[in-house]
Amino acid sequence: MTRDVLIRVSGVQMMDGDEDNVEIITTGDYFLRDGKRYIIYNEMMEETGENIRNTLKITEDKVEILKRGAINAHMVFEKNRKNMTRYVTPVGEMAVGVATTRISLDEQENSLKVLVDYSLDINYNHVSDCTIMVDVSSREGARLKLQNGIGEV
Repeated sequence: MTRDVLIRVSGVQMMDGDEDNVEIITTGDYFLRDGKRYIIYNEMMEETGENIRNTLKITEDKVEILKRGAINAHMVFEKNRKNMTRYVTPVGEMAVGVATTRISLDEQENSLKVLVDYSLDINYNHVSDCTIMVDVSSREGARLKLQNGIGEV
């Protein structure tokens, strides 16, 4: 895969029968070093316009998300393990726990798809069951499908 990539990160949180969906699409960098896949991209907070630099480090059995900027966190997802982190935001700090149940990795010549299922705790209380999907494609020749509420664009 090329270094210059298109990244789609989508997440689903399921709480008390309700589902909350979030999705961002952006450009970034991809590289492979020592058997680990790295994805780096910037994200802007809608509320404040502040920037967050995200670094994902991906192996077959572990996904790490490092956030720096308006939000600071180092989240580690390992199958059948619970990991704790400090999640620092402009409005305060939280203790965040992630208990990962599944990591799925599908790597092709010009794409990488990662799926992580996990349980989310905030300040030691279960909040929701979540799924995060990261879809990375070489920018050159990338095919992007957006939903407009009626069908694909």
